[in-house]
Amino acid sequence: MNFISGFGAEKGGRPVAAGFRNPGQAPIQYQALGVVSDIAGGSARILIDIAAMEALSQDDDPAIATAGHVGSQVKMRVGKHWIVANVRTLSIDTRSAAHISADVDFLGEGAQEMLTGRLSKFRRGVTRFPVPGTDVFPMSEADLNAIYTGHEDACVEVGTVYPTAGTRASLLVDSFLGRHFALLGSTGTGKSTAAALILHRICDLSPEGHVVMIDPHGEYGAAFAENGVSFDAGSLELPYWLMNFEEHCEVFITSHGAERAQDMDVLGRCILAARSRNRLAESIGKMTVDAPVPYMLSDLSTILQNEMGKLDKGTDSLPYLRLKNRLDEIKADPRYSFMFSGMLVADTLAKFLARIFRLPAEGRPISVIDVSGVPSEITHVVVSVLARLVFDFAIWARGEEQRPILLVCEEAHRYIPATTTGAGQSVRKILERIAKEGRKYGVSLGLITQRPSDLAEGVLSQCGTIVSMRLNNDRDQAYVKAAMPEGSRGFLDSIPALRNRECIICGEGVAIPIRVTLDDLEEKRRPASADPKFTTLWRQNGGEEAILQRTIARWRSGGR
Repeated sequence: MNFISGFGAEKGGRPVAAGFRNPGQAPIQYQALGVVSDIAGGSARILIDIAAMEALSQDDDPAIATAGHVGSQVKMRVGKHWIVANVRTLSIDTRSAAHISADVDFLGEGAQEMLTGRLSKFRRGVTRFPVPGTDVFPMSEADLNAIYTGHEDACVEVGTVYPTAGTRASLLVDSFLGRHFALLGSTGTGKSTAAALILHRICDLSPEGHVVMIDPHGEYGAAFAENGVSFDAGSLELPYWLMNFEEHCEVFITSHGAERAQDMDVLGRCILAARSRNRLAESIGKMTVDAPVPYMLSDLSTILQNEMGKLDKGTDSLPYLRLKNRLDEIKADPRYSFMFSGMLVADTLAKFLARIFRLPAEGRPISVIDVSGVPSEITHVVVSVLARLVFDFAIWARGEEQRPILLVCEEAHRYIPATTTGAGQSVRKILERIAKEGRKYGVSLGLITQRPSDLAEGVLSQCGTIVSMRLNNDRDQAYVKAAMPEGSRGFLDSIPALRNRECIICGEGVAIPIRVTLDDLEEKRRPASADPKFTTLWRQNGGEEAILQRTIARWRSGGR
C-alpha cells in the first residue's frame, strides 16, 4: 500500500488518517498508532496501542509495517503542521496491558498540502510542541520520500532508506562537507567501500573538486584510477624544506628531556640560517624558521659544522654532533629519498600544490596519497606536512577565488590519538585545528576509523555528520553515542546489529537521521580491501617459487 498521509475523521470512536494512492482516488483510512502521554522539551513519551501496531504490521508499505519499532518515525498533527519524531525506546506500560510506552525525539515539522494531503516543506526544529492526548500516526514511504526529496540543496544518493524499498537516501553535499564528517565501523563491515562510494558520488557530481585522501594501506589507488591520481613513496616527491620547525624536530631530534630542549634551540637557529641563504630570503622582510623557503641539506650540515667549530668546550658540541649524525643517517638511508633527496631543493611549491590539490582538477579531483611505503617512524610527519599544507593554503588564499579542499584521513585514530604525549603530536595538532577551524577557511575534514574511542577527545563532536556502520566494541558505541545529535539516539541500539553495507547517518548531511542500505559499487571502483577467500585459495598451488622471488625482490628494494 503506497499512500500519502492526510488527516481524517474518527472511525469507530478512534482517530484515523486518510491517504491517497493517486489524485482523484478515494482516501484510504487507517487508525492512529497511539497518543502522546508526556512532553519534555525536545522529546516526548507516547502510548502505542498494541492492537493498532499489530494491524499496521501487515501493511504492504514497509515504513508503516515497522511503525512504532525502535528507530522508526511517527508523526502527530499540531495546528497545520505534522510533527515528525523518532522512536528511541520501548517498554511495557505498567498501567495497561494493551499499550506500550515509547520515548520519542522530535526531528522536525512539515506542512500538509491542502489538495493531496502530502507532507511537504519539511524542516528541522519544532515551532509548536504537541500536548498530551495528541494522536500519533505512522509515517508512510510517501512521507519519507517527501522529506528526502523536498529540498533544493545539491545532493547525492548513496543507498536506500531502511525499511523502505524505494526511498532513496541522499546526502546534502554542501552540509556534509562544510561541517566535516566521520565514517565509523568495525573491520569487515564495508567501511572502505562505503568511503569509496560516497567519494565517487560526490566527485561524479563535482568533477572539478579538490580531494586529498591519506591512504595508509594502499587500498584506494585502484578505486580512483579513472577519476583520481595516486601518489606513493616513489612518486610523491615531498620536499623536506616544506616541514615547519615542529616537524623538523620530530624527524631530526631523537633526544629527550633537557637534551631535547638544547637540540631544538640549535636546530632552530641552523635551519633559519640555512633558509636565509636562499635568494628568496631577500624578498622576505623578516623570515621565520617555519617559512616554506627551500634550503640545501648540505648547507644545514655545513652550518652545524661551523657553529660547532666556534665552541670553546667539547661538551657543548654534543647537540651539534647528535643533529649532524642524524642528518647524515637520513641522507644515506634510501627509504627517505622520497623526501630528503638532493633533487628536491628547487622551489617547486607551486608545482607540488597543483599536483596534490588538483589545481586544476581536469576531471580527476582526487589525490590518493599512499603512505604504506613510507617508513613508519616518519609517516606521521608526512601526514602532518600534507594536512598543514592544506590548511595553510586555505588561510593564505583568503581573498582569492575560493577553492575548497576535502582532506580524508583513513585510519584517523593513528593521526589524532587520544594521548597527548609521544611521537606524532604535530599531525594531531594540525588535524585538531582543521576540525575546529577548517570550515571557516573552506577546508573539510573526513575521518575514517574503526576505533572512534581512540580519537582525541572532542574531535568526533566537531564532525557535523556521522556515518556509523556496525561497531562491536561497547566503548566505541558509547563514544559515538556521546557525539551523536539528540534526535538520533534511537538508532544507537541497532548499530551492533547492522548488516554489512548498512549504516546509520545522522547530522547536518541528512534531512533526518536514517538507517541506510548502501548501494553496490562497481567492481572497478572498489578499494582493494576485500577479505581473502581462505577455503578457495588454500586449495590452489603452483608458482610459489616465482611468488617468493618477486616478493623478496620488492621487499629488498623497498617496492622500487
